[in-house]
Amino acid sequence: MEPLLVALLGPTGSGKTSLSLSLAERFGGEIVSCDSVAVYREMDLGTAKPTPQECGRIPHHLIDLFPPSHFCTAGNYSRLARQAIAAISARRHLPIVTGGTGLYLRALLEGLFPGPQRSEELRDRLRRSSARRSPGWLHRLLRRLDPAAAQRIHPNDHPKLIRAIEVCLAARQPLTEAWQAGRDPLTGYRILRIGLNPPRPLLYSRIEARASQMFSRGLIEETRTLLQKYGESPRAFDALGYRQASAVLHGEITEAQAIAATRQAHRNYAKRQLTWFRREPDVHWLPGFGDAPEIAAEAAQLVEKNL
Repeated sequence: MEPLLVALLGPTGSGKTSLSLSLAERFGGEIVSCDSVAVYREMDLGTAKPTPQECGRIPHHLIDLFPPSHFCTAGNYSRLARQAIAAISARRHLPIVTGGTGLYLRALLEGLFPGPQRSEELRDRLRRSSARRSPGWLHRLLRRLDPAAAQRIHPNDHPKLIRAIEVCLAARQPLTEAWQAGRDPLTGYRILRIGLNPPRPLLYSRIEARASQMFSRGLIEETRTLLQKYGESPRAFDALGYRQASAVLHGEITEAQAIAATRQAHRNYAKRQLTWFRREPDVHWLPGFGDAPEIAAEAAQLVEKNL
């Protein structure tokens, strides 16, 4: 029988870390992070990385791999995550993938197509054109080129919109068709997807509290140190929280405005995460937080049935 792989999905603040630790301790597991910011070193306060104490309890993988100046693509992540999962299975431990970056999870489980190389010249042209035109121009352009991709990508997610348009123009076919033609899905594992979907008002309350804690713990100072060390260019600094802290340092907004903007940005992100994850196949959705005893027990029963 193929070994089991558990994938924990859910929006930010839903308790994925707590549940992953509980399952790993009960079933002899190791945790593979699936977070596009946690891969970067020195970016701690604006992320939901496990604490050193949590990492001491259970082995964690794909955290603090690169400096912020390095751009980690979904393809990079998929390759490294598959290597980690294979090593965990070879030790006869249970690999538990957990995190909120839907594109990384899709790249890991379903594979990526061998798309065209990035063209910075084309990307710069698209950014300049977008700045000159009315809001939503990139999304309208993608809708003409690839309506299916436009349905999946949020109108404000400019990096994904630009990449999708880049693929359409360079490959001379819709991103959706290129994706279907060239995927390399993960094989050799039985995949159990467990999703967390806590009540929306309670989730938003947790998200807002977490956003406030980022700043009270020193996010602005951490961002200042990062900008002094690496400059303004790394894309990692566009992550939620860091973007708003950077605006404070540039005198564009106050700290109170940054906290409010970060709260709202995280709420919007949670909505997009849930929309994305609902397209994942065969997800066992649990209606609560991962740190709730009854949800942890239900998740454990699912794992036990599949071992």
